[in-house]
Amino acid sequence: MFYDYAKIYVKGGDGGNGIVAFRREKYVPLGGPCGGDGGRGGDVIFQGDENLNTLMDFKYKQHYKAARGEHGKGKNMHGANAPGIVAKVPVGTVVKDAASGEVLADIVANGQRAVAAGGGRGGRGNTRFANEQQKAPRHAEKGEPGQERWLVLELKLLADVGLVGLPNAGKSTILSKISSARPKIADYPFTTLTPNLGVADLGEGQSFVAADLPGLLQGAHSGLGLGHRFLRHIERTRVLLHVLDMSGERDPAEDFAVINEELRLYKAGLTARPQIVAANKMDMPGAEERLAELQKRLGDQYEIFPLSALKGEGLQPLLWRLWQTLQEDIELPPLEEEEVRLTTVKPEEGWRIEKEAEGLWLVKSAELDRLIAMTDLDNEDAVWRLQRIMDKKGLDGALRRAGVQPGDSVKIGREEFEFSE
Repeated sequence: MFYDYAKIYVKGGDGGNGIVAFRREKYVPLGGPCGGDGGRGGDVIFQGDENLNTLMDFKYKQHYKAARGEHGKGKNMHGANAPGIVAKVPVGTVVKDAASGEVLADIVANGQRAVAAGGGRGGRGNTRFANEQQKAPRHAEKGEPGQERWLVLELKLLADVGLVGLPNAGKSTILSKISSARPKIADYPFTTLTPNLGVADLGEGQSFVAADLPGLLQGAHSGLGLGHRFLRHIERTRVLLHVLDMSGERDPAEDFAVINEELRLYKAGLTARPQIVAANKMDMPGAEERLAELQKRLGDQYEIFPLSALKGEGLQPLLWRLWQTLQEDIELPPLEEEEVRLTTVKPEEGWRIEKEAEGLWLVKSAELDRLIAMTDLDNEDAVWRLQRIMDKKGLDGALRRAGVQPGDSVKIGREEFEFSE
């Protein structure tokens, strides 16, 4: 089945713990520390694969967790880094943070990779903390937790030509006639509920990819009739083919205006792309008169190709014109001024102190959260080191200025402490 949307959870592997160890060789008195570092946790990576065309796999597997790095060992032996998880996605997949909506990656090429959740670095062994004042440190770091987040995956089909029009205009019939694609075809609106791709072959080295997009409704730009899920597939098509129903059930010129207005309201740059009109169902009575009226109302701004997809008449001239248009140097207008291929999220520096309840305070800081997560709170030496770092950073003073009193609880990350002088 075709899926163009998925919501998944990803977590990078935690770093391995550093360890506390000392040399114990014979005839080596006071051998000193020799605890090795932990290995780095694995990353969760997305990789573009041109052989995929659906996000179906992510409907059945929604949690992706990379392995943890190996813990350090004695004799200064470091733990091994954990391998990453590579999840293959169709080319054209946009990766967004589910909470903020921020674009993290846009997979537009086969083999392109993007890290969705980075693994944590390994904790340092006690060898790293030896200095002139502390020659035999008895503490080490725990591994850094890996990144974790919920992501939204959206697939935007990559096609040369996008067939657009109101429901039941004949888009699927045209695609079935110009390619080997076999979309569902029936004489009722919304037969097509998912996009279909087909390759139109005009001869050796002359082919293009066409996408039959589900019919749009007036109001699609605001999400009516799953409009957003249909419209996003148009964003990467180079040429738009408007399929109009000339059978007399609707006003073709009005239909053309409705679709263009929906495209403009969704993203203004879409209406600036090359547009060709396919006047379909010309085998119906009165179609010639309606074609003349359509040509009069549209003028010379758009090329109109009369055809009957059902009978296969008039398709060849249309295909050649589409091919010629695609050979032109088409510069796609930008759809969004702020469109970014890859966004790197940097942790916020410093901290923010908030009072959650009487006697309970929250310290929000990515840096301190990481520091506490990597501290072995059961180790007295490690706790003293943590306290010295916080004093040096000025956290105690900031807490007093915020109004924290001795005996109050201060929560940093997942840990809660009692504030005291």
